[in-house]
This record gives sequence, structure tokens and C-alpha cells, in this order.
Amino acid sequence: MPLVLASPWSFLIMLLYIPIIAKRIRNEEVVLEQGLEGYTEYKQKVRYKVIPFVW
Repeated sequence: MPLVLASPWSFLIMLLYIPIIAKRIRNEEVVLEQGLEGYTEYKQKVRYKVIPFVW
């Protein structure tokens, strides 16, 4: 979206936001593995977290 809007400020914010979200996803997975039975098996079945075929 920042590229479509041609806004350098929103592009900068997006660049800072992506690593924050990635760290949050990793932390959430640790919490789910510890507190939710069967999550480890689910993780093995579902390979991609956010973007299919990428991540």
C-alpha cells in the first residue's frame, strides 16, 4: 500500500512494522506450543504461517 500511495513515510513505517510482526509471530508460536496440546503436530501439517509458498 505505501508504494501505491507513493508515501515515503508510510513505506518507512511498513519497513519497521514487518520485523515487529515477524517477532510477534515467532513468540506466539512458542506460547502456543507450550500451552496448546496438538499444536506441534498442527505446525508440521501446515507449513506456511502467513504467505503461502513463502513463509
